[in-house]
Amino acid sequence: MSQQSFVNAKQGIEAHTNGSSDSFRSTKRFYDDANFPKGFKRCGDFTSKEADLLEQHGQAMKDLADGKQLPCNVDEDQFVKVAQGILPASTTMELLWVKYCRLAKGKPFYAVVGTIHAPASAKIEIEFDDVEDDASDTDESE
Repeated sequence: MSQQSFVNAKQGIEAHTNGSSDSFRSTKRFYDDANFPKGFKRCGDFTSKEADLLEQHGQAMKDLADGKQLPCNVDEDQFVKVAQGILPASTTMELLWVKYCRLAKGKPFYAVVGTIHAPASAKIEIEFDDVEDDASDTDESE
């Protein structure tokens, strides 16, 4: 296979994966150190391909989802609708972003049975026994 056909094949794969070669372009790599401190590849939740796509195109996807960047083609417009919850995810990039958002929320917290969670505004009163009374009781028994 010649070098030119290899480049064309790679561009074709990227176009198929991303919808088109101009979709989800960003000059910055995407990292989420708060939710994935070890990185996307090492966290164990993403495949190697998913981690690469997220690092390369995640910043553009985040900007589109947050409304900081306007969609420039049909694929990005559909992605924005998926991010808003209007459409279900269907493409690779949309499914990856939905997976990332689900994992970034974290696992639900389950409390130990019997744990009482009081609201922050509730005033908790704790009564303490007098230490002096207890000390005098032990002196009398001796």
